[in-house]
Parts: sequence; C-alpha cells; structure tokens
Amino acid sequence: MSQHGPLVAPGAVLSADRRARAQRQISLPGFGEAAQRRLAAARVLVVGAGGLGSASVPYLAGAGIGTIGIVDDDRVELSNLHRQVSHGTADIGRPKVASLADTVRELDPGVRVVTHDLRLNSDNALEILRGYDLVIDGSDNFPTRYLVADACELTGVPLVWGSILQFHGQVGVSWRPGAPGYRDLFPVPPPADEVVDCGTGGVLPGLCGTIGSLLATEAMKLITGIGDPLIGRVLVYDALAASTRELAYARDPLADPVTGLIDYVAFCGRTASGEPEPPHLDVREFVARLDAGERPTIVDVRNADERERLSIPGSVFLPLTVLESGAAALPAGPVIVHCERDPRSVRAARLLAERGVADVRYLRGGIQELARVAPRLLEGGSRDA
Repeated sequence: MSQHGPLVAPGAVLSADRRARAQRQISLPGFGEAAQRRLAAARVLVVGAGGLGSASVPYLAGAGIGTIGIVDDDRVELSNLHRQVSHGTADIGRPKVASLADTVRELDPGVRVVTHDLRLNSDNALEILRGYDLVIDGSDNFPTRYLVADACELTGVPLVWGSILQFHGQVGVSWRPGAPGYRDLFPVPPPADEVVDCGTGGVLPGLCGTIGSLLATEAMKLITGIGDPLIGRVLVYDALAASTRELAYARDPLADPVTGLIDYVAFCGRTASGEPEPPHLDVREFVARLDAGERPTIVDVRNADERERLSIPGSVFLPLTVLESGAAALPAGPVIVHCERDPRSVRAARLLAERGVADVRYLRGGIQELARVAPRLLEGGSRDA
C-alpha cells in the first residue's frame, strides 16, 4: 500500500458487468474489489485533449474511473493525428473534448464524461477543479502548467503532470502544500524566448503513449493507495536511448505559498534578459480594430505547414527561423505578430522592435484564440499573401 493511503473512498458494490470488465485488474496482488470501487467513485480531470490526454484518457476509462472530465478549447487538426491517436480523420474540425469523449463512450458507456470546451484560465480554474478528486495535466504550454499547479495547491487537489518534447518526456506528482510540488521543482518558468514547443521542435508519436499511460497509472495509484507514487520524484524518459532516470526533490521551506491565481501569460512571458514581455494586443480588441477598418501589417511567424492549415487572409508570412537569420525584409509598422499560441510571437515581436520596427505588438493567444473568438476572420489552405 502507498504510504499516503487511498485518495478516494470505495463506492457502491460493483455490478456483475463492472466486475467482469475489471476482472484482470481486480485479480492483481494487493488490488481487489475495494480498489476497483475506489476507481469507480473517483472523479479525474484531464487538462488537455492532445497528445498526453488522448493517451491517458482511454486508460482511465478502461480502468473504470467513474467520472472523467476533459478540458481543452482546441479543435482536431490533420497534423495532430500522428500522435493523438484517440482522434480520427473524421474528427478533423471537431472539438477535441467531444472527440475524446466519444472514444471513452465507445470503450465503456458506463463511464461519466464531462467536457469543458474552454481554455482554462485564472477566472474559471478554481471552480472547475473543485469538482474533482485529482487532476492530470497534459497541457503543452507553461502558462497552463503553472496555472494548474497553483490552482491545485489552492484547492488541495493532487496533481499528476507530464510533459513531452521531441524524444523526451517527464512525469511527476505535485501535492502542495503538504508534499513537494511543481513550483518546488520549477520555481520560475524558463525564458519565453528560449521555449521550444512541439510545433517547432516536433515530438515522437510513441512518446505520447508512453508518458500518457504513466500519467494514468500514477492517477490509479493515488486513488487506490497502491504502490509508491511519484511524490518528490520526477521520472525522465529518453526514447532514443530507451532509458529512464529519476530526479528527487524536496519541499522548499522558504518558498512563498500560493495565495491566488495570477496572469500566467505575463508570468511566463519574461525573456532570458529578464525583461518583461513585449506589448501585446488582446484578440477581442484585435477583432474590434479590424471591424472598425484598421489595417495593420499582420505578420505570421509560424511554419509553412501550420499556415497552410489556417491563416489570416492578407497576412505576411515571415517564419521565425527566417526572421532570426536576419535575411528577411522588415515589415512596416504598425505590426501585429502572431503564432499558434504565444512563444514564437513574443520572440518575433522583440526582434522586430530591436531592429527598429515601430509599434510592434503580438497577438496574445495567437491564431488558436482568434479561431475560438472570431473564426470568420480565418481561412484554410492559404499560403503567402
């Protein structure tokens, strides 16, 4: 048994069907029907329905978790399918939470699925988290990771977190304030201009399955009280070397407690120089300005494949790699820079300002947020303007 004890009390006696579904795990040494009833009574929130979420959620459903919440505001895209295998070609354009919920229902119609088709933020996180016993964070950006970690600390909900990039993955358990947590390991985010995401750095498909299944396993351990969960430890996986290593860490007694949720985009927006993020423009204000007839120079700093899928008509295509090389002609101001989310546009806006372009801002939330707020302004299949 885990030294921390079971997280969830056993639920009702299992029906014959529920018992038959879970027989292979009920028969595990030290597991038994009581542990299965704990799983059936558990409420688990999964943040992110992409690579890690689409891998962990089916295992949670197969294990018999009673209620699975899924929060994400993205839509399924063709480039997702090589690694987000719970979505199919027919799901392209659908909300990821709806697609993943269908996967759960096909596996086990008895599992309750709650979909939150929204972006988790400082205004809604605490209310959403309070409805769950445990959170799995499979998000792909630092603002969301710090938001979830802080919200879990404030609500006392244990957090199983994972991250993946290229050929490497990490898994850990955060349970502040009583046990070590995410901020004890990562007190501050990395500089925004040094962050590489899956859109630019890539990710090995099978890595999602490896780390995603570990996330589901850690959740089951916490819920049932079996085994030794990754509290105060981080498991690091190297897919190319087929090796793992473990990093131990402790609670920082001098760390300031989390007393409330903040602006995590700004918190994670500082650069390596320590300077604050460059000026930004909110998506709703951007839409209002366009509707009012303003025509700024809109610069798309993403990769060609991303632009081909979705773009702003009339925007200038200037990939960040080309801009950083110094070989590109600079656009005239006022300039609005955008990428998929924020990291690349933050770097690009700073570079343009340093090179003398007047009135440069980045579009906070990127084209993904614009697609959510005003999809009418976008088109697919567009290349250079």
